[in-house]
Amino acid sequence: MYPLSLNEQALAQITRQLKNFIKGSVLSAKGKGAVVALSGGVDSSVVAALAHDVVNTKALILPETAVTSAQDVLDATYIAEAYGLPFTVIEINDLIDCFREAARAMLPARINGQVSIAEANLKPRIRMTLNYVTSNADLRLVLGTGNKTELLMGYFTKYGDGGVDALPIGSLYKTQVFQLARHVGIPDRIISKAPSAGLWLGQTDEEELGISYDLLDRILLELIDKEKAVKETAKLLGVEPQRIQEIFDQVHRAKHKRHTPPVPTIM
Repeated sequence: MYPLSLNEQALAQITRQLKNFIKGSVLSAKGKGAVVALSGGVDSSVVAALAHDVVNTKALILPETAVTSAQDVLDATYIAEAYGLPFTVIEINDLIDCFREAARAMLPARINGQVSIAEANLKPRIRMTLNYVTSNADLRLVLGTGNKTELLMGYFTKYGDGGVDALPIGSLYKTQVFQLARHVGIPDRIISKAPSAGLWLGQTDEEELGISYDLLDRILLELIDKEKAVKETAKLLGVEPQRIQEIFDQVHRAKHKRHTPPVPTIM
């Protein structure tokens, strides 16, 4: 088990392990390469950096112009060009409108203009579909960009950004991904921007989660990796036991998102 704070030796070892994982995943599937959806954020940038020199990697940049900032598109384009990745930019506005119109009867009404989770989740599911169009057309594996923090908390869209073939950074907490990003040379402007799933205008991960990644990762390390009790974790970190319990409960509620659908055993 690596500590949350990683030294250069550990970062170099992790880099080698993750590159071998990506290469092995593609080879075992007899794929011709990988596809990565670049958002302009740190997670997808790190996955692209890891993949580019071990497998033939293609990037997709899939902005929604009303929500995705111009800077995010520029940063995603920069990463693709910096690593020599062929890339395609597809604005998904029209696709979102088509799905929204088709599903109008099922979608909850907006309150004060705020989109529902059901409506917001259309976006990552549309992006997943485009990832797999590329995957099927070119015999590529879809590399996901989810990290351990998001996976444990269920902070991803089922069959959206969670719909992937492999999760290279899925064993790293978000704070460790930041460290790995610096190690592999991701620009500071990408590392320092507020993480966002881009579900709606102005949305940020930490605001929606209601906690900083730094504290959340320390809580998860104690609760999950070290298997400490809620009260023990609360005392160690100086956090209210109720808050620790809420996080513990959320990890267990999200279990269904981390596993393939259950199949009954028929005797």
